Amino acid sequence: MKKADVEKLLSEKVENGQHISPILPENIKNYLIDIDGTICEDIPNEEPERMLTAKVYPDALKTLNKWFEQGHIICFFTSRTEAHRANTEIWLNKNGFKYHALLMGKPRGGNYHWIDNHLVKATRYKGKFTDLVNKDVTIQVFKE
Repeated sequence: MKKADVEKLLSEKVENGQHISPILPENIKNYLIDIDGTICEDIPNEEPERMLTAKVYPDALKTLNKWFEQGHIICFFTSRTEAHRANTEIWLNKNGFKYHALLMGKPRGGNYHWIDNHLVKATRYKGKFTDLVNKDVTIQVFKE
């Protein structure tokens, strides 16, 4: 799905005369994907000179580009700072990653607990990108 198609899909929605947040169709996923240690070797912000030569994880490139071609939204969400944006975009493009957006400044340190009014699913990267499979797990939720 092209960036213009994503923008159209996420354009302003109106219900009962009031603007509402857009909700993607169930068959389209909005992937938020980390960069360092997830799609390439782990490069800390303190060593930005290494960002242009980071080793790509080939299975990540293949899987993410497949998801892009299937019409899913690919958004890289990284702890790299705005100062690293240009080099990050150069690296992503040089290595052939197809994506719709790049969000900089994710909090560092991990142990994320995301709270949102939209459905959120999380998958921890453990060394290999493959197609996703269903698995029953226990999660923390708010008491009803």
